[in-house]
Amino acid sequence: MGKTRIEWTEYSWNPVSGCTPISEGCQNCYAKRMANRLRGRCGYPADDPFRVTLHPERLGEPLRWKEPRRVFVCSMGDLFHEDVPRWMRFEVMDIILQAKQHTFLILTKRPANMKEFFEWYYSKAGRTIETIKNLWLGVTAENQQRADERIPILLQITAAVRFVSVEPMLGPVDLSLSDGVDLSMSVGTGLKPGKSYLINSLDWVICGGETGPNARPMHPDWVRNLRDQCQASGVSFFFKQWGEWAPYRPSTAGYASPDGPSLPEGCASKRKLMWGWEFKNHEEFPKWMAAVRIGKKAAGRLLDGRMWDEIPDIIL
Repeated sequence: MGKTRIEWTEYSWNPVSGCTPISEGCQNCYAKRMANRLRGRCGYPADDPFRVTLHPERLGEPLRWKEPRRVFVCSMGDLFHEDVPRWMRFEVMDIILQAKQHTFLILTKRPANMKEFFEWYYSKAGRTIETIKNLWLGVTAENQQRADERIPILLQITAAVRFVSVEPMLGPVDLSLSDGVDLSMSVGTGLKPGKSYLINSLDWVICGGETGPNARPMHPDWVRNLRDQCQASGVSFFFKQWGEWAPYRPSTAGYASPDGPSLPEGCASKRKLMWGWEFKNHEEFPKWMAAVRIGKKAAGRLLDGRMWDEIPDIIL
């Protein structure tokens, strides 16, 4: 277990590492880049550093930490990858049950596998939700298609907290319900009457832009719309980062984005400035919008002039 720079958690724990691509968000995977840098070291195989690898020697790490922490499980892989055996998932759950002082967060792109495991776990292993209130379960939904596919499955799994990570955000995401699950709309949310909404059964939404050498840009209106959905429903919203690209509209357009950088004259020639039509394979990005590549740190985390660091307040 180690301290992490991931903004929405505090520590990471990787009893399993490695994964394989499954959707659009995997294209520029940060974990794969890191695994390649660690090739042949720290438990990452020299021949294929990002193949699914079990690290049973790491299982007891959380038990050595006495002070409560928020722990991201498998930040370098997917616990519910098909190549992870059931016994390993069971061992991970056993540690979570023992380390009740910590809050454990599991994020997957394979909610069907997660659902299958917990159905077995609750029925065959004799566990109930009352015994694992320190476990939060989530899915990644980088665009509308993945949200529609994954969130309804997540909502069928018993968990103390259920959350969605819209990162990297590759297009607008509407958390209203389309098909497949019958969910009643909460009263007084401000959402459209007569329609059920996925968001009313969620506890937390995380949002962030992409980082890395081939990062894709994120439009500010996508983020604002997602935040507004959360506010209307009383769901905690966490804005992690803009990513490599900051939104930018030049002053000649008569409007300067409040979240974009203030670029001095000539700066665009020194830093990467691109228009929407130049982003290949990113049809969701508006053609009239410009973005400037200034790096994650410079782009920052401000949305409409403030930080959004909301986290569910759950009493264990």
